[in-house]
Amino acid sequence: MATLYIVATPIGNLKDITFRAVEILKSVDCILCEDTRTTKVLLNAYDIRVPTMSYHAQSALSRTEEIIQMLKEGKNLALVSDAGTPCISDPGSALLSLVRKECNEEEVTIVPIPGASAFVTLLSAGGLDTSEFVFLGFLPHKKGRKTLFKEIAVAPRTVVFYESPHRILKTLASLAEVLIDSPRKVLIGRELTKMFEQIISGTASEMITYFEENSDKVRGEFVVAVEAM
Repeated sequence: MATLYIVATPIGNLKDITFRAVEILKSVDCILCEDTRTTKVLLNAYDIRVPTMSYHAQSALSRTEEIIQMLKEGKNLALVSDAGTPCISDPGSALLSLVRKECNEEEVTIVPIPGASAFVTLLSAGGLDTSEFVFLGFLPHKKGRKTLFKEIAVAPRTVVFYESPHRILKTLASLAEVLIDSPRKVLIGRELTKMFEQIISGTASEMITYFEENSDKVRGEFVVAVEAM
C-alpha cells in the first residue's frame, strides 16, 4: 500500500516547519511541488535529498495520471504547496480529489501532516471573534465580486480571505464602500512570519489611508479579516 502525505510547509520563516514534516519529506519516494525551485530552498535548508516533481494548476492530465500510477505502484509521495497547507486555496485539491476517485483505500492511504496556514496565523493574533469564521480563499476578480462584498458587509461571522499586493487597495476601497462609516475592524496581515511581517487593523477607510501614505508597504502576500457584524 502507498501513502500520499499532505505536508504543510512554512509560509515565511523556514523554521516554522514541524519535525514530523521534515521526517516525512526525507522518507518519501518523491515530493510533488507547485514550483520545484521554491520547494528546493526548503529542502536544501533541511538537507532533504528526495526527487521532486512539479504539480500545479496548469499541469497536464498526463502528469496527474503519472502521479496516480506511481501511487498504484506502491510509491510513497508527499504533496506540498509553495507555502502553507496544501489543498487550501491550492491546486493540490484537484489532484487529491482524483486520487480519492481513482484509488481505493486498500491501494492508497492519505495522511495529513498539519502545519502553517496564513489565514489561521492572522486570526490567532488578530483579536477578532474566532468562535465562528468564514474563509473565502482568494476573492474572484470579476464575476460575483460586487455581490460578495455586499455579503461581507452583513456577515454575522468574521470573514477572512487572501489578497495580492496589486489588488489590496481596490479591495479595501470596495470594503469601505459597503461598510460606509461602520466602526467594524479590518485586520490585515502582510508577509506573515517573514522578516517584514506586519499585522495592522482599523476601519476600511483607515487602512486605505495607511497604505496610501505608506506605498512601500503595498508588497508581499496579504491576508485580510473583517470583523463580524
